[in-house]
Parts: sequence; C-alpha cells; structure tokens
Amino acid sequence: MAINRVKYKCENCGATTSSWSGRCHSCGEWNTITEELQISSVRGATANGKELATSNIKEIAKNQSEKRIQSGMEEVDTVLGGGFVYGSVNLVAGQPGIGKSTLLLQLASLISNKHKVLYISGEESIHQIAMRANRLGAKDTNLKISSSSSSDDIAKTIATKDFQFVVIDSIQTMRVEAVGSAPGSISQITNSTHLLSLVAKKSNTTLVLVGHVTKEGSIAGPKVLEHMVDVVLQLDGDRYGGLKMLRGVKNRFGSTNETGIFDMQDKGLMPVSNPSATLLAERQINDGSIVLATIEGSRPLLVEVQALVNKTNYGYPKRAASGIDLNRVNLLIAMLERRTKLNLSDQDIYVNIVGGIKISEPASDLALCMAIASASKGMQLKKNAVVFGELGLSGEVRHVPYIEKRLAEAKKLGFDGGIGPVVRTGRKPANLHSVGSIKEALNKFLSN
Repeated sequence: MAINRVKYKCENCGATTSSWSGRCHSCGEWNTITEELQISSVRGATANGKELATSNIKEIAKNQSEKRIQSGMEEVDTVLGGGFVYGSVNLVAGQPGIGKSTLLLQLASLISNKHKVLYISGEESIHQIAMRANRLGAKDTNLKISSSSSSDDIAKTIATKDFQFVVIDSIQTMRVEAVGSAPGSISQITNSTHLLSLVAKKSNTTLVLVGHVTKEGSIAGPKVLEHMVDVVLQLDGDRYGGLKMLRGVKNRFGSTNETGIFDMQDKGLMPVSNPSATLLAERQINDGSIVLATIEGSRPLLVEVQALVNKTNYGYPKRAASGIDLNRVNLLIAMLERRTKLNLSDQDIYVNIVGGIKISEPASDLALCMAIASASKGMQLKKNAVVFGELGLSGEVRHVPYIEKRLAEAKKLGFDGGIGPVVRTGRKPANLHSVGSIKEALNKFLSN
C-alpha cells in the first residue's frame, strides 16, 4: 500500500534516520541532517509489486509527435532547440534583478495567444503581477495568474489538465505541507520539484520553474534540482545594464551550444538582432583596446577587450578583471613576462570586457595579451582587424574552431580581416593574418 512519510537523511553520507538530530550518527558531521518526504513509499515491494509493461522503441518513436510550444521569441526557441516540449520541466535561473520574471511573464503572455497558460507567483500578489504585465504591455491576453506558495495546491491545479503551460516563480518559495521545514530549505526544494515534476509529466503539462542563484553564481538549493528537470537555462549579464545572455546549461531535447541575446528596455527583454554592432557602437580606438571575435553558442560575436596598465604604488601589484576569469588573466600575464620582453611584475593591470559580457572561450587569449601589451607600451593595432586565438604556456598560438564565422562577422562590421592562428588543414581565408606565437603577433601588428 502506498503511503506518505517523512524521513531524515544526511547530506554528507546518505544515512537515514526516523528523527532529526544535530549530528549524524554515521559520519559524525554536524548540521547535515535534512527532512525529506517520501512521496510514494511501498511496503513489501517484492511481494506486492507487478511486472512492468514494456514497449518497442520503434513503435513509440514512430507515433511520437515533434510539435513543440513556440514561445513567440525566436531567441528563446533557438536556445530550447525549437520551443518548449510538451510535458517537460524547465528551470530558468539567474541572479536577482537580471530579468527572469520579466522574461517569463513576456513568454507566458505570448504563449497564451494559442495555449492555456497559468502564471503562479509565490513572491508577488496578483495585483503586483498585473502591474508588471501592464508595464510590459501584456495585459490584453488570455493569461491566467495566481499567487500561491503551496506545492500541493499547485499540483492539484496542474492535475486537472486545464492548462498546457504553467510558470512557477519561484521554486525556492514553494513548500509541501507534509514537510515541516521552511520554504527554501533543501528538503522543501527537492520535494516540491519532485511533486510538481511528477504531476506535470502525468498531465503532459509544460512546467517552467524559476530558480535563484547563490552569490557564487551557482543555482541555489541541492544539486539534485538540476538533475530532476529536463532543461536548465541560465540568464547572465550585468543586472545594471548591458546585454543579457540566455544559455542552455542542460537540454534533454536539444543542443546546449545556442545562446539568446537580449537587451533590457521599457517593454521588457527584447531580442538583439545585431549584438556585435551594439557592443562596438561606442568604441574609441586607443591603446589597450582590442576587438575580440568570440563564439557564443554557435553565433559569432565581436566584443571589445580593454586593458589598463599602470606602475604600482604598492609593493604588490594589483590585478583585476571584469568579464573574464582572473586566474586565466594571471596565467597569461606570467606567460607574457616569460616569453616576451615585457616587464609587468611592477605594474597594476586591469582588464575589462565591455558590455557586461562574460567570456570563457580560450580563443580570447590572444586578444587579451595583445590588449595588455598595447596598454603597457602605449601602442595601437596597425590593422583594422579583429583578434582571436588560444595561447599555450610556450607562447604559441593554437587553432580555434569557426574561423570562417569569426571573419565573416568581422567583415559585416567593416573590419579588414582577422589576426589568428595558422590554418594547417584546408584553405587559408584570404583576410586572415596568421601568427605562430604571441611574440610574432606583438612585433608584427603593434605600433606607436
């Protein structure tokens, strides 16, 4: 017989007990015992269980429909791989104020023109949601709204199959009545997600959950939250301005190599048709300024890399970076000092990626080093060109993918070509200036 019960589990070793205690009896760790609801606990599984029904994958695949729920925003559909899948559970995460609720209210409003949509908020009242919808121009739609933090009530509503698309803002405010801990705790997040996912898949309802992030940038709550859902989307960018990027961190129904780019305006998050032109619109040609041709997902993007080098006034030089990993910057500075004649040991170095963009691609190495060298010597790039290429610790410039895409994007924005690695296989593009090492790049393309 299926029953509901509560158990207590140690997050460190996984040991379970029938009651809570401050210290785990198994591993001895303190404050690791959390409350966990067993949605369906079955006694005597061997005796009372039944043999599972099996299906032929050929028959299932043949009858499977490829139709998806179109969001109404091409950028979002591209990241999802064609739209929201029926019965899928999607998690949208991002830092506070980045635009998660704004984007999802826009999507809910657009989808409600063709489907039955319910927007549930555990953080705002229905009047506050209506105020935001009025600001976004989403008031004249068939969208239904509600305010609740009860996972049980929401699950009951989804089970009625009255709605095809449900947004819950946010999962950290939801609670299951059978669990005594406060909303936002690990046990509440886990059990709420499990309950809502279960009922969404049974009713074939597309479910979108909003998730918070920690100050380190990771999704708040247990890591199992990301494993339980089908799709994880991350909304990144500068909360105070600049472009916002929607990336697919996990996608069971498509690629995670796509990126949607948006700009926050009065009417909400608007897709940006030409982000490279937007990012370079206010660029001033000066020393320490290099244009990087990077790849976001599968699309090329031109961003400005700025560097500022000053003699330090203290015993220990300061190194700071915005939009790029500081550890990577320190590694490249050490390589520059060892492989070139630059002396940076007594210099403060500041690096900035313009527009609030965060770069993690190794192809940014060459542009970053050329920007630092340019700022250090007061030199500028000889050619009107973009820069890309990965650097090794020996100073060699290594191959990067999508060279043709990078050069094509540079040509659209009026650049004469690109400075990058040597093409060893295939035909070399006519507008590519190949360099084999960072020393060659600095000597050949920087001048006063």
